[in-house]
Amino acid sequence: MTRHISKTELLYKKSKPIDHLSVGKGIALMVKEQKDAAMAVKNVTDSIELAINQIYERLMLHNEGRLIYAGAGTSGRIGVQDGVELLPTFNWPNSRLDYIIAGGNKAILKAVENAEDDVLAAKDAISKKFINSNDVVIGLAASGNTPFTCKVLEEANKKGALTIAISNNPNGDILKFGHAKIILDTQEEVISGSTRLKAGTAQKICLNIISSMVMIKMGKVKNGTMSHMVPTNEKLRNRKLRIDKQL
Repeated sequence: MTRHISKTELLYKKSKPIDHLSVGKGIALMVKEQKDAAMAVKNVTDSIELAINQIYERLMLHNEGRLIYAGAGTSGRIGVQDGVELLPTFNWPNSRLDYIIAGGNKAILKAVENAEDDVLAAKDAISKKFINSNDVVIGLAASGNTPFTCKVLEEANKKGALTIAISNNPNGDILKFGHAKIILDTQEEVISGSTRLKAGTAQKICLNIISSMVMIKMGKVKNGTMSHMVPTNEKLRNRKLRIDKQL
């Protein structure tokens, strides 16, 4: 597998290095870059729409099909962040939700050394989670070249799963393994290589859109409200009462 150097790894040259700027100018630069992250998503709405329709069709066709997020480091954590909200917001059952994270669940809170390079662990995870043709696997990789995530999608394809490849690098290897391919071209970070910044923002926006629109197509939103929400605390119970009165 050829590993291309992602733009996310290059030095940012649109201004002075951020550590040479005043705090105020540094803030302004970072705000601008976050806006650019949103534009990177806007530029590929056709690809996102295609992925949404494919995910919806697969999950509706198979009532036991799962939505599975895969990634390493920040990308993996962003997948988890999106997935954990699906039960309380849309009553999407945990039995139809899963994660394949480089380094395992412990890597959600703490970096695990060399985990993103462990292709054997990726292959093992596909086997242990019994990935099959009912499932949808969304792989996220800022560099587009993360060996773990590429291997997850490669193996998921062999099992017949629908695969969605999301890369912040237009030349990312992961794009070879996605039935649907989404390129969030966020380019250089103001702190070189720190993809928790602009790349991470674009990934989160993209997942917000994908999961929300899939759930909307499934009828889990009515009149712009969380009609299927699961109230787990007093605030949410009150919200549920207000929603029920409106519907």
